[in-house]
Amino acid sequence: MSNEEKDNKQQNEEEEDEEEYKVEILPEDYAQYDLTFKIIFIGDSGVGKSCLTSKAVKNNFEDYYQATVGFEFLTFNMKINKTVIKLQIWDTCGQEIYKSLISNFYRNSSLAILVYSIDSRESFEHAEVWLNELKSLANPDVRIILVGNKCDLEENRTVKKEEGIKYKNEKQLDLFMETSAKTGYNARNVLVEAAKMLFKDYLKYQEEEKNKKNKDKTNNNNTNNVKKIDDEKKEKKKCC
Repeated sequence: MSNEEKDNKQQNEEEEDEEEYKVEILPEDYAQYDLTFKIIFIGDSGVGKSCLTSKAVKNNFEDYYQATVGFEFLTFNMKINKTVIKLQIWDTCGQEIYKSLISNFYRNSSLAILVYSIDSRESFEHAEVWLNELKSLANPDVRIILVGNKCDLEENRTVKKEEGIKYKNEKQLDLFMETSAKTGYNARNVLVEAAKMLFKDYLKYQEEEKNKKNKDKTNNNNTNNVKKIDDEKKEKKKCC
């Protein structure tokens, strides 16, 4: 299957999800929720992680954004079908000096959003370092979304969209998207797709647990039935 065919397949799957899930964005201060997931943004300094999270959560963009020191914490609330979901978003800095601090945030993350800038080939090539670090420190089943940010800077593009798609497929990541924190293109959609992905995993887990309990119940019933038959045979022997 070619990269173009895989990209079309991914798009079709996303369209199916849109039909399957009804999404409603809730206020940032919405207090009640049914599920909460931890999401971490990682990538080189200067790729626009903070601008992207600010645009997605607050619909705010500033041309000048001071580099994140350590991390920033935000929340994003939405309702999928009838379930209210709170995303705990950890926006980490990309500077080498804070690497030891960032590694602590990998643990217990449900999903990681790995960001590079389409006008910085260095940030794209450095994604490999972030990915290896993530996989060595995070949960083995952590979900990963690859994001090519600043797609509004088309005239300065050094990383083709096809390269992002190819990297996502080669590394077997869960999703690839291009975004623009400045125009808002796909900024909020990244979080919506992340929430839908995690919600689907949750439903699958619930179904597996339900099937496991039903199986255990069936096995217990079978064991009890066998024991009952054995007891009846013993009683018959005593009688005769």
